Amino acid sequence: MSDYLFMLESHLTPAQREALAAVEKAAADRDCQLYLVGGAMRDMMGGFPIRDLDFAVQGSGLVLANQLKRKAGAQIVETDTRRKTAELKFPNGVTAEVGMLRSERFPQPGGRPVVKPADIHEDLVRRDFTINSVALSLHPASRGLLLDPTNGIGDLERRELRANSNYGLYDDPVRILRLLRFQIRLGFAIQERTEEQYRNAREAGVVELVQPRDLFRELQAIAAETASAEVVKKLADEGLMELFSPALRGPKLNLTALARLDKARQMLPHGIDLHLDNLALFLYFLTEKLTPREHAAFVKKLAITKEEAERWRRLEARSRTLERDLKSKTRLRRTSEIFHRLRRARGEEILFLYLHSRERLVRDRIRNFLEKYLYIAMEVTDRDVTAAAGLEAGHPKFTAIKQEMVAARLDGRKWTPPPHLAPKSEPAGSERRPAKARKGGRQKTAGAGGPPPSKTNKRAVRRG
Repeated sequence: MSDYLFMLESHLTPAQREALAAVEKAAADRDCQLYLVGGAMRDMMGGFPIRDLDFAVQGSGLVLANQLKRKAGAQIVETDTRRKTAELKFPNGVTAEVGMLRSERFPQPGGRPVVKPADIHEDLVRRDFTINSVALSLHPASRGLLLDPTNGIGDLERRELRANSNYGLYDDPVRILRLLRFQIRLGFAIQERTEEQYRNAREAGVVELVQPRDLFRELQAIAAETASAEVVKKLADEGLMELFSPALRGPKLNLTALARLDKARQMLPHGIDLHLDNLALFLYFLTEKLTPREHAAFVKKLAITKEEAERWRRLEARSRTLERDLKSKTRLRRTSEIFHRLRRARGEEILFLYLHSRERLVRDRIRNFLEKYLYIAMEVTDRDVTAAAGLEAGHPKFTAIKQEMVAARLDGRKWTPPPHLAPKSEPAGSERRPAKARKGGRQKTAGAGGPPPSKTNKRAVRRG
């Protein structure tokens, strides 16, 4: 195993390793080149947690995405037929993008690119910034080979944001927003020539040419940032939030609520999938102070579909059932009942109520769930279930028994397995002798080689 593969393994969560293995197998079945690229490599080489997996593949990424849908159960969230890319969500919650190795040429600023299949070198140099232009080969013949044609690793070490091209911000103006987002997220400085290009592009007004759906995708990316409020403030300071809506300025720019949201998301335990819809939460609080007319204009300007808009417009209504259950002292009495009710809920509903509910009991129960109960539940492992009940993972009753053990741990009770599930184990040294070796055919009550039963024990045996 190469050093870079070892580094990758150490940065991935178990769920991400599972998704990576599925993508590698799908690519191997098609015998095509596969590379880990983009944000995943930037985060790995920069020492940051890997959020999403980004893959570049020889041939259509849509074909590989459909194969992963059939064989790995991945959901295709969005596709780009021009670039032959697809965004995926795996059953374990991991998100990934699979795209075709390609070159892109922009005939005019902000226009649609001319896309052609290309090799990995061309694919890397056409990207936005050098720190996003590093790749790791996952093909069996070259697995572990690192490619860095633009010295992106050097820029990561210098903590510097540098554009790959002198015209990159003109060609695809959404990169202007992306540049500022990376500056806030990573805390990097903008390289001098890239800063000059940024100022010239702003003066030329090319940012007005960003396509509506590109604006929406950038909002999706901002919503996933741990410091989304800081990103929004930076864009507002640069006069860029009005690209999304002219109303998003001054007192209607809900920075206080976004900062509270960022702080609440820090409570979420790492590695536990609560099925959180970051975008729904972010857009609810971002647009909370807009009028109905301003809401409608916002949706239209970004070409947001009805289904996408409903995700945040109906968030408050969807959370009412959960709030009603949590504020009831009769429906949920035990800690385990509170835990299992919240474990079934959507993550965005949980955080919404924590930030929005006026019921102190509701907020306290959510805080305890996030800061205490989830960690207590994690103490019960699959190995514990096997040891206590004699069941292996995959057994039809395994999940139910584990939930019972978790409930007992949460409630401070001792869990006792049902008689038919209790593991049959003999004490050490209790191997029985053959019947013919026993004197007079009598059975001894002590184990082989052990001391003879005392008088007290003999009386107990007779009474039994």
